[in-house]
Amino acid sequence: MINVTDNAKNQALKLMSEEGKDGFFIRVGVKGGGCSGLMYQLEMDNQEGEDDRSFEDNGIKIVVDKKSYLYLIGTTLDFSGGLNGKGFVFVNPNADRTCGCGESFSV
Repeated sequence: MINVTDNAKNQALKLMSEEGKDGFFIRVGVKGGGCSGLMYQLEMDNQEGEDDRSFEDNGIKIVVDKKSYLYLIGTTLDFSGGLNGKGFVFVNPNADRTCGCGESFSV
């Protein structure tokens, strides 16, 4: 399961509303790349695949493909705003190492 903070929830709902994507969910995934080997993916979607896992936390539906789920179990999705904010941030207890930008990790 991926946990969603209040900051992430509020920002996700705001973005979905601004983009006319009410009723969509957040799709989170992992792909190869980045300075540490694996990169996070986050997008708004409205189509679930056969192998997707879905759950809801803090009123936000999260969908993760089966392969990515293994890397993301127990992760918290947060949002960091302000002058030095990075946007959506993943706090992943499975990551052995993360890069300085916070967008990639290794296990």
